[in-house]
Amino acid sequence: MGKLLAAIGKFFCFVQVNQSTLGIKERFGKFEEVLNPGCHFMPWIIGNRVTGQLTLRLRQLDVRCETKTKDNVFVTVVASIQYRAMEDKASDAYYKLSNPRAQIQAYVFDVIRASIPKLELDDAFEQKNEIAKAVEEELEKAMFAYGYEIVQTLIVDIEPDEKVKRAMNEINAAARLRVAANEKAEAEKIVQIKRAEGEAEAKYLSGLGIARQRQAIVDGLRDSVLGFSGNVPGTSAKDVMDLVLLTQYFDTMKEIGAASKSSAVFLPHGPGAVADIAGQIRDGFLQTSTQQAK
Repeated sequence: MGKLLAAIGKFFCFVQVNQSTLGIKERFGKFEEVLNPGCHFMPWIIGNRVTGQLTLRLRQLDVRCETKTKDNVFVTVVASIQYRAMEDKASDAYYKLSNPRAQIQAYVFDVIRASIPKLELDDAFEQKNEIAKAVEEELEKAMFAYGYEIVQTLIVDIEPDEKVKRAMNEINAAARLRVAANEKAEAEKIVQIKRAEGEAEAKYLSGLGIARQRQAIVDGLRDSVLGFSGNVPGTSAKDVMDLVLLTQYFDTMKEIGAASKSSAVFLPHGPGAVADIAGQIRDGFLQTSTQQAK
């Protein structure tokens, strides 16, 4: 239906130019003027005709360019170019370039293959904006003469070879494992230090407790000896100590016998042995007292 209306309009010397489009008017094959959107009288009898239409819409071209970096890593750079024809230079855009997409692609290849080999792989990722700016500046200078405006240039992706990506991931993983190992070692070091400090503090407090316990035992024995000697005439301190030791001995034996699982080693425990143990303990106290007096 649209073609039929166009044919009828052409027969009656009228042509239609769509919105966001410019018509290129020629007369006997020579460019005459640019037609704006709308309906135009076009007397074909005197050689006037619309040879074509030029869109003013924004167009996008994605360019994939393979190159290598300074450290000899092959990468595929994906650049996205947004461009459109300039209204005031419509005749240049229509007549000077037969294939603007191919022309833009050629300039993108030239700039990228001149920029990426100067950078190492990590720098190429970091300087994507600089690469895009260089491509855009080169395209603006080149395409302006042909009546095209470069609106935006983006480097949307840099894709290394699959083996290189795996190697980079492994390097990153190894670095993270190394950091984790260092952190773990530091944590274990702190735990060991705190454990050692705790054990030292516990031993110190245990030593104080044992010293106080022994002091309390000595004070209790002294009071017992003095009280027993005072209440029972004719008894000496030796008799009282023997009685106390004998009492403690039987208390200990009672506790060992009450335990279901005991690994105690039994020593001679007759009455004579008790006297010997008492003598050994008494001699030890005497020797200690003598050494302290010296």
